[in-house]
Amino acid sequence: MTQKKIPMRMCVGCREMKEKRELIRVVHTPEGEIMLDFKGKANGRGAYLCNSAACLRNAQKSRALERAFECAIPEGVFDQLQRQMSPETREE
Repeated sequence: MTQKKIPMRMCVGCREMKEKRELIRVVHTPEGEIMLDFKGKANGRGAYLCNSAACLRNAQKSRALERAFECAIPEGVFDQLQRQMSPETREE
């Protein structure tokens, strides 16, 4: 029996490789919109973040999403990410 390959992605906040399903995907669509993609199927360039407030802060501070998408990120995207963080990692 062969073991199924698990897709791995790098978090832009902590730069660690993790399983794709553990991360939150942020996508820059061809229309120029930046949104969260929970199914991982949306068209466009994707960047991944851990479900951790510390990784979100690191990504904001280092401007990792701006560099990944080569454009400015609206503050609303970071607010939406903060709301999606799991309650045990969220900082209000």
